[in-house]
Amino acid sequence: MGCGRCGALLEEGDLFCGDCGAPAGGCPSCGEALTPGKRFCRRCGAPLTEPASASPPGPGAERRVCSVLFCDVVGFTPLSESRDPEAVRELLSRYFAVARTVISRYGGVVEKFIGDAVMAVWGTPVATEGDAERAVRAALDLVAAVAELGAESGLPGLAARAGVVTGEVAVNLGAVGEGMVAGDAVNTASRVQAAAGPGSVLVDVPTQRLAGSAIAFADAGEHMLKGKAEPQRLWRAVRVLSAVGGAQRVDGLEAPLTGRDAELRTIKDLYHAAAERRVPRLVLVSGPAGVGKSRLGWEFEKYADGLKAEVWWHRGRCLSYGEGVAFWALAQIVRQRLGIAEEDPPDAAAAKLDAGLDRFVPDPAERAYAGLRLGRLLGVAFAGGGGDALSREELFAGWRLFFERLAAENPVILLVEDAQYADTGLLDFLDHLIDWVRDLPVYVLVFARPELGQARPGFGTGRNRSTLTLDPLDAASMDRLVDALVPGMPPAARAKITRQAQGIPLFAVETVRSLIDRDVVQPVEGVYRLTGDVGELAVPDSLHALLAARLDALDPGARRLIADAAVLGTTFPAEALIAVSDRDEPSVRAALADLVRREVLSVSADPLSPERGSYQFAQQMLRQVAYDTLSRRDRKARHLAVAAHLRTAFPGDGEEVTEVIARHYLDALHAVPDATDAAEIRGQAVTALTRAAERAERTGAPARPPPATPPPPS
Repeated sequence: MGCGRCGALLEEGDLFCGDCGAPAGGCPSCGEALTPGKRFCRRCGAPLTEPASASPPGPGAERRVCSVLFCDVVGFTPLSESRDPEAVRELLSRYFAVARTVISRYGGVVEKFIGDAVMAVWGTPVATEGDAERAVRAALDLVAAVAELGAESGLPGLAARAGVVTGEVAVNLGAVGEGMVAGDAVNTASRVQAAAGPGSVLVDVPTQRLAGSAIAFADAGEHMLKGKAEPQRLWRAVRVLSAVGGAQRVDGLEAPLTGRDAELRTIKDLYHAAAERRVPRLVLVSGPAGVGKSRLGWEFEKYADGLKAEVWWHRGRCLSYGEGVAFWALAQIVRQRLGIAEEDPPDAAAAKLDAGLDRFVPDPAERAYAGLRLGRLLGVAFAGGGGDALSREELFAGWRLFFERLAAENPVILLVEDAQYADTGLLDFLDHLIDWVRDLPVYVLVFARPELGQARPGFGTGRNRSTLTLDPLDAASMDRLVDALVPGMPPAARAKITRQAQGIPLFAVETVRSLIDRDVVQPVEGVYRLTGDVGELAVPDSLHALLAARLDALDPGARRLIADAAVLGTTFPAEALIAVSDRDEPSVRAALADLVRREVLSVSADPLSPERGSYQFAQQMLRQVAYDTLSRRDRKARHLAVAAHLRTAFPGDGEEVTEVIARHYLDALHAVPDATDAAEIRGQAVTALTRAAERAERTGAPARPPPATPPPPS
């Protein structure tokens, strides 16, 4: 049988086309069963046999690393035969509604429904650093939800099975729903799902590696998946072990705090000043992802826990996905103090709210006032509470009263993480808390990336407020960090890691983790040691989504500009970017200034450098992810545009940088080697390489390697 979308040959049992990802056995547009011999769908009229080559990828195509979830209801076909069609339709509708809800809560996008199967994807149109973990969390919840749906519907045997695969896919940015992603990961996810038992979730190795810090997995052994030449090792997701990203879990790769002694000391001193003077204090700690904010919080938590005086410690994290999460971090903090779990039934949650208020708010009138307002925050009914609407000022006053009564007993610390995702209401409440609390020790730590300054200018400044900015670590601190992770590492190998990390501690840690995965670093007598050659370092899988999320936070115009810059190289002059971006100079320079403020780019200020005034990526890995996101066709077009610019920008048809021009021609050829103009590009590359060799011979440097980026034209 042929695929209805691209005409590729399908094998018996295929659920999706291995070439384009379209559903097998049905219309690619509406899912209607196909009529043999017909070229159009009898239901919607869509063409069924259009050759794939007739529809080249649109200009919005990208290559991304995504996590694909495929979930199927086990035994649904025999169930359908034994029940009334209307009952089957109602059950399917409820299942689809549950699937959409669960997937959206974890930030996924439903790509398609086909029969009783659902496919969803994480990583597009916007990537986050926890995509793989969220996909597994969604799969576990979805399998549990189907079992619950079966019990409610009088079908106790109803079960689902799911598979999650993480890998590179082609993304059509203009598509909504079906046709959004295609690639091997899509077909593999369906195969992994088919290998799962009823009520279970299987994942591939990359997904297990990315989600393993927060999810417990059991080795499911090797499986022969249809269409795969070699057995594939799979893992069974068992349960969620920790908060997002494995918060509160510490493994054997934790190094001593390095290069942040001054910042930690400042946080401690400000806390003691607030506690001793009984005044509120808000401290905003700002810095890029991976720079060490969470580690500072962990070190301060351990410090506060060891103090003689008791401290009320609270932690809340703002979510980067889902809907209806206003004040999520605040609700998390209150639940933590009252011992209310998210899965507690309403009656149990209400009882814990009453008990907590009895404990912390002794005055009956205040207890009633705060209880009603805390109940609204938590979505919990409070005894004696009415149903009248409350203004935000009234809600804020009730919530503040609760923390004031806590602070009257012991100093209160509130740690709010990932505040760049915070809703406006939460930031307003934190300001309200600091402005209105009197003669009580309330200490608020807010950790955020620099994007918060764009969304909420001035937050963290003013009365009883302080701001700390965490810059990348210096070279000596990074050396000490790597030495602590892998003692005795040779200087050359250590330099490779620190050069890749560029002052970001998390980058160094995750790079070492990738070496452990490759068995280049192994535990020897309880200590990690380098046992092989570091070799070429790529962007670790665990950082790819984090860096892609930073790029996705930019507006579309800035993202396109970053893509152009990634092709130019790690360092580039503004004039080159203007020439290849097809945008006017004022808008490009304004965008560059904004990207510098966002710490995506920096400016070379060394007066002795020939590249002074040029721009460079803040992290080389960020540039690599931006480049990897480009579709092959876009890479080719941009490399050719850069080569054309260099030939006109430098005298003598680019004589001074002819080896760089050759590199761009070769990269364009490598991107689409079978293009119709491949022979022409190959000829241009050979010509440029010949000129580069002749120039190297004339300058007495025949063995000189070509530079990674050209100097600015003089």
